[in-house]
Amino acid sequence: MPLEAVITNCYILVSVSPLDVLRTDHTFGKHTRTRTQTEEERMFGRRAAQLCSELAQNDDDRLRRFDNDLFDQVIEEANEHYHQLETRMVKMQQEGLDIETTQNRDYFGALIHHLSLVRNKRCLMSYVYNRSQSVQRLRWQLGAVLPADLQEKLNFSEKEFFKNYSDLLGSYMTSIDLDLTVDTTPPKDPYIQVRVMDDLGEVLLDDQSTTLLRNSIHLMKRTEAESLISQGLLEEFTG
Repeated sequence: MPLEAVITNCYILVSVSPLDVLRTDHTFGKHTRTRTQTEEERMFGRRAAQLCSELAQNDDDRLRRFDNDLFDQVIEEANEHYHQLETRMVKMQQEGLDIETTQNRDYFGALIHHLSLVRNKRCLMSYVYNRSQSVQRLRWQLGAVLPADLQEKLNFSEKEFFKNYSDLLGSYMTSIDLDLTVDTTPPKDPYIQVRVMDDLGEVLLDDQSTTLLRNSIHLMKRTEAESLISQGLLEEFTG
């Protein structure tokens, strides 16, 4: 499902309060809303929608920090929905009511909690999945070592995922003797002009030793320059 659709779906239940209980009007055969005044109103789905909306602000250049606090709040709310759902279902069973045909306050309350629980679950899964896709792209773009500022934005599980994914990709590329992360878009020229960003000393390039000094300009094979560019040691020179 597209991210925009997930975010839209998350907002469906934002305005649903557990106190907006449907009751059946037997006279007219219609459903009307009643509101209990003795309980505190809460809005379901707001935190989950906020979690998904953060994904829209992510891109590979500025990945946001994993929101552990909000993520845990959504899980806590989901657990509360499950507890409320179970409580209402047990109550109906104890009263000898047919859960599939009875449409009373407990039934509609259970329905709201069930839908809210499913919505929260989908938002949590969408958040984790979309971030995992971003982590995979970082491996292809930046190599096996992430900059410190990006590592700080990943939680423990994402760091482990990146490490395992990187190891698998590295093992596969070694087995076929080909670096798949280089030239993902076919270049027009196999060579590239680069400027050295810092003194690197002697570096072995194309089976020969080359001295790379700060601000010096070199013509290199693109396959050799890409990894150094991704590490910020070189930059493409277009002047």
